[in-house]
Amino acid sequence: MNLLVNIRIDHESRKPKYKQIVDSIIDDISRGNLNVGQKIPSINEISEEFYLSRDTVEKAYNLLKDRKIIESVKGKGFYVAKTDLINKVNILFLINKLSSYKMSIYNSFLNAIGTNAHLDLHIYHCDETLFLKLMDRYQGHYDYYVIMSHFKNEKLQHIGYTEKVMQAIERIPENKLVLLDNKIDFIKEDIIQVYQDFETDIFEALTVGLDKLKRYDKLILVYPDKSVYPYPREILHGFRKFCVANSFDFEVLDDIYEGMELRAGDVYITIKETDLVDLVKQVRESTLQLGKEIGIVSYNDTPLKELLGITVIGTDFKQMGVSAAKMILENRKEQIKNDFRFIDRKSM
Repeated sequence: MNLLVNIRIDHESRKPKYKQIVDSIIDDISRGNLNVGQKIPSINEISEEFYLSRDTVEKAYNLLKDRKIIESVKGKGFYVAKTDLINKVNILFLINKLSSYKMSIYNSFLNAIGTNAHLDLHIYHCDETLFLKLMDRYQGHYDYYVIMSHFKNEKLQHIGYTEKVMQAIERIPENKLVLLDNKIDFIKEDIIQVYQDFETDIFEALTVGLDKLKRYDKLILVYPDKSVYPYPREILHGFRKFCVANSFDFEVLDDIYEGMELRAGDVYITIKETDLVDLVKQVRESTLQLGKEIGIVSYNDTPLKELLGITVIGTDFKQMGVSAAKMILENRKEQIKNDFRFIDRKSM
C-alpha cells in the first residue's frame, strides 16, 4: 500500500511497536517525505498491514496528536499538522510561574539547546493537581522533562515537592530527567540537576557584602509568609542564620506597608518586585538618603534594578538555563549548584 510504504516496523526489536510507528512518521516528516496537510494511513490500515492491535496504533496516534504533529478530521482521517519539529529532540519544560526570572531560564535554555530541539512550555502555578495532570498527560511523550519543582501547601507556604509529586517525578527515566532551580534530594543520581541552595546562597551573598552592611544598625527582610506563588523558606532561614552569626539586630516583615516607619540605619532586603517598588517610593518621599542613611538590597537582578542602581543578591538565571542545555547536548549527567552573587550598587 502506498500510504504505508514509509512505516517501518521491526518485530524483532525490543522497542515498543507504538514507538516505532511514532518514529517512522516523525522521520518521514523530518526528511520531507510528508508535508503539512498530507494524509497518513488510518489506524486500521497500519493495524492490518503490520499485524498490530488497534490499541497499539491508536496509542501511537494519540501521542502524535498530543504533540500536535498530526490531527484528525472527523470522517476523513489523519493528516500532518506541522513539520517544524521533528527531526529534533522533544522537550517538555515545566515551570511553576510565569515570571521574568523563570523566562530568563527558559530563553537561555532555548537559545543554548539550538535548533535541533523542540520545546513545549507549560506553567503549573505551584499547584500539585495541575502538575500531576500534566505529568499523566505527557508521560512517555518526550525525550526530556525539564522541571522546576516549587509547590504550595494549604497555608500558601512554599514546599519543594509533595509525596505525589515525587512519585510522578520518579516515574521519569533517569536519562530523561532535568531538574532546575530547586534542589531535590532523592535516590536518582544519574540525572541533570542545576539548582540553588537558597539557605546557603543568601548567607554567603550577604557575607560578601558584610563590610557595607556593618555601616547599618538593623537588617529587615521582607519575606511574604503567604503567597499565591510562595518563596522558599530556606531564604528566611539563611537570613536569620547570617544575622545571628554576625550579631545583627534584625526583623522579618511580610509586606511593605503604607506609611512605613522608616529609620536611618536600617537595611531592607526585599524579595517581591512590588515590595521593592513600594519601598523605593516611600524612601523617596522621606528625608532619608538612599545608600547612606537607609539601604535597600533586592533579591534577584533585572535590567531595571541595574538601571536604578539597586544592590542585589541573586542567582544567574541565564547560566542555569545554559548549563542544563549543555549537559543535554553533551550527554552529561551532573548535579551542580548555580552561581549566586552579591552585586554592589548605590542603594546600600
